[in-house]
Amino acid sequence: MAETPNGNGVTKFADVGLAVLLVLVIIMMIIPVPTAFLDILLAANISFGVVILLATFYVKSALEISAFPSIILVATLFRLSLNISTTRQILLNGYAGEVVNAFGFFVVGGNYVVGAVIFLILIVIQFMVITKGSERVAEVAARFTLDAMPGKQMAIDADLNAGMIDEPEARKRRRDIQREADFYGAMDGASKFVKGDAIAGLIITIINIIGGLSIGVLQRGMEIGTALQSYSLLTVGDGLVSQVPALLFSTATGIIVTRSAGEGNLGVDILSSLASNHRPLFIGSGILLGMALVPGLPTVPFAVLGVMMGFLARSVRREGEIQIAESERRQGSAPGSPPGGGPGGGPESQPGSPENVLPLLTVDPMEVEIGYALISMVDPGQGGDMLDRIGTIRRQMAMDLGLVVPPIRIRDNIQLKPTEYIIRIKGAEVGRGELLPDHYLSMSVDQGDDTLVGIPTTEPSFGLPAVWISPEVRDQAEAMGYTVVDCPSVLATHLSEIIKRYGSDLLTRQEVQKLVDLVKESNPAVAEELTGVLGLGDVQKVLQNLAREQVPIRDLVTIFETLADFARFAKGVDYLTERVRESLSRVITLRLQDSEGILSVFALSPRLEGKVKESLQGDLNTGWQLGLSPVDIQQIIKSAAAAAEQMAMAGLTPILLAHPDVRFVVRKILEGSLPQLFIISYNEIAQGAQLKSLGTVE
Repeated sequence: MAETPNGNGVTKFADVGLAVLLVLVIIMMIIPVPTAFLDILLAANISFGVVILLATFYVKSALEISAFPSIILVATLFRLSLNISTTRQILLNGYAGEVVNAFGFFVVGGNYVVGAVIFLILIVIQFMVITKGSERVAEVAARFTLDAMPGKQMAIDADLNAGMIDEPEARKRRRDIQREADFYGAMDGASKFVKGDAIAGLIITIINIIGGLSIGVLQRGMEIGTALQSYSLLTVGDGLVSQVPALLFSTATGIIVTRSAGEGNLGVDILSSLASNHRPLFIGSGILLGMALVPGLPTVPFAVLGVMMGFLARSVRREGEIQIAESERRQGSAPGSPPGGGPGGGPESQPGSPENVLPLLTVDPMEVEIGYALISMVDPGQGGDMLDRIGTIRRQMAMDLGLVVPPIRIRDNIQLKPTEYIIRIKGAEVGRGELLPDHYLSMSVDQGDDTLVGIPTTEPSFGLPAVWISPEVRDQAEAMGYTVVDCPSVLATHLSEIIKRYGSDLLTRQEVQKLVDLVKESNPAVAEELTGVLGLGDVQKVLQNLAREQVPIRDLVTIFETLADFARFAKGVDYLTERVRESLSRVITLRLQDSEGILSVFALSPRLEGKVKESLQGDLNTGWQLGLSPVDIQQIIKSAAAAAEQMAMAGLTPILLAHPDVRFVVRKILEGSLPQLFIISYNEIAQGAQLKSLGTVE
């Protein structure tokens, strides 16, 4: 027979033992149990409560005793079955074993009034103090744990995307978060067992007293006083026997649900908390010694306690001095030396040194901050697929533009509106929008169409007028010709456009070095020739120029070969960028032509090209500067904007055709005002491409 995991030693037959215990519980509720066996079970019940209480002292995390809610349920059923068995013996025979007798006659001195008072006090302590507090703590802990789950899972996903942890560690952390939520949810319900047990114990005791009096007086002809003395003592003894372990379990429950930030066992945590500072102990010792001198108060108890607390305070202070000396010795400085003054005690060992805040200077390449209402869109546990969409975006950018987008960190920000999000690149805000969960964004080709009922808004990626609609209106909107998208798609589109627009900022020198190393693996000659004539910074600037105009840089071999060829003549970044663009003419043409293979363009007029060329100052190595007046520049922007708007209204990609000598200068003029306008030169049109001129920009 195959052996189950962890099936060695004591735990080998744990499942059989639990099954036998549950069957025993059912049998005890139906069949009378001999008093000798009942004594053993009652003693076992008390022992079990003591063991569970002591076990909670050494628990550092609630998950270390994750079966505690089930233990409470089994123990409660066992205790109630013992109540039924002892009640049956008391009412039938007037005797329920030595344990019940001992609690009824010895513990309370044979006085049923004293026993009843002690029993009621135990009930009040358990029900009103411990159980009620534990129930409230468990309820709040369960609620806070569930509320914190999305944020914790987002942090795990962010660490995974950033490469700080691997997939097995992420799965383990997610599993621990789920187990923690399940545990506190179960504890919230299990605390009701303890509460119900206390109520049931009180009711059973009252029923036993009434039943005992009825049997003693009516059936056995006993005097009321005799019957009350006999049956009440046994009943109170039975109640005490059951309430002592119940009190132990309710105390254990309180300890488990209140262990929030402990780092050791309960005794160490309590002693560390109370004895962490010697000053309160010295003050308490002085107060106790002062009270010993007050006339009318007993001197000995207060004096003894004051002296003991004084010795404890002295011991705590000496222990603290030893720890400080040991810490300084480990840091390599003598005790009492000034910060940074001892051997090896340089600035890096001091808490206030700059080195301790260096991790705070780290800026994520790209991050998205979201309001709390959008967490469900990102949290996989709530059905959010935003992380999968981001992975798809990164792959798409690598395929389309050759950009290796670094992991995008997503974090919640309580300072934002609940439905707001911000996109940042290197800490700077580059995009902002607002999403309405459980709604769809609807956009119409006819911007004057306002027949659809919804919440007016602006589409964040392109600034188009749009309407937020409820899911019930989605089919109607699609039937009316509206474009309808969900919230994750809106955010994914905005991210894609941001990456296209600012992808050049993500091309750091370290990333460029990785690209050079990638080419070196398959084409070492190309990489070696490039690095021999051009520095890494110049290669980075050329690639950034290409990425800024959305020219794919996947064909790194062609790019590097072109750079190696022309860098021998001039090392100006603008000059090299133009030569690389010309070598990528087929890629540029294919990206800009329409579905019929036609390249529709507006052309820069020869007169304007000549004027721009005449105003250029500089050379191939230092770069070119534009000498046009601000009035001329504004006129160029205005004319180009009109042409771009005309093409966009016709459903065409806005393209401006310019002479190769002035293309990069015209691009610098227009890129700030018209980032969506593509500017190409005659040399960047692939051979055989169909060109259609729509007019000229004067």
